[in-house]
Amino acid sequence: MSARVVGGIQPVREALRAGAPLRYIAVSRERKDARIRELLAAARSAGIEVRLEAPAALERLAAGIHHQGVVAVAEAKPVLDLDSLLQQASRKLLLACDGIEDPHNLGAMLRAACGAGVDGVLLPARRSAGLTATVERVAAGALEYVPVARVGNLAQAFAACRAAGYWMVGLEADAPTSIWDHDLRPPTVLVVGGEGRGLHELTRKRCDALVSIPLAAGIESLNAGVAAGVALFEAARQRRAAAPPHTVLG
Repeated sequence: MSARVVGGIQPVREALRAGAPLRYIAVSRERKDARIRELLAAARSAGIEVRLEAPAALERLAAGIHHQGVVAVAEAKPVLDLDSLLQQASRKLLLACDGIEDPHNLGAMLRAACGAGVDGVLLPARRSAGLTATVERVAAGALEYVPVARVGNLAQAFAACRAAGYWMVGLEADAPTSIWDHDLRPPTVLVVGGEGRGLHELTRKRCDALVSIPLAAGIESLNAGVAAGVALFEAARQRRAAAPPHTVLG
């Protein structure tokens, strides 16, 4: 299996906490502070090999990633097929990324998806950022917890989701219906478009509803990562509000 590089204290800590398959953790010999000692203790407790490296060697291993003196080499992130993701979905809330090519936005969306408790994220095979080291760093550990399904194209994926009982709800800046007024409690695939362009025309046509995020005067739109976070947490809020008393929501 191919490897991926996880750089930075928080991403590596989350990888350890999630039980990610780490081959080893490399640490700069110049880092001896309390945060590093705590991280190394957790690694050794988990039976993960720790290597002390010269700063130059760590830079080569990190290959340009901002790493804070800590780099983990892990097995590649497993990617699910859509059927497997739909079968294991319990909250019935998915995020579909339509042409998100900026890895910083994708990382932010994955972090928001994790925080909102989505079942998984749909990434098209083309016109999409991959699960790169930059995405991993921006997600700050969230990638360890969020299932990701690579799909050939969103149109086919939507057909499968619809057959499983989901509604496709697309974010559109000028949609007349506010997201605050749309019912996001049924099984939902929230669809967020790419930077600047928004949803592709074919994706827009395949959505069951289009909703907008009302904005105060001064800006016309939010970037994809922020918009996804707002919409996902609105879905989480609606579902929590509708839950019977004493129900524990993950």
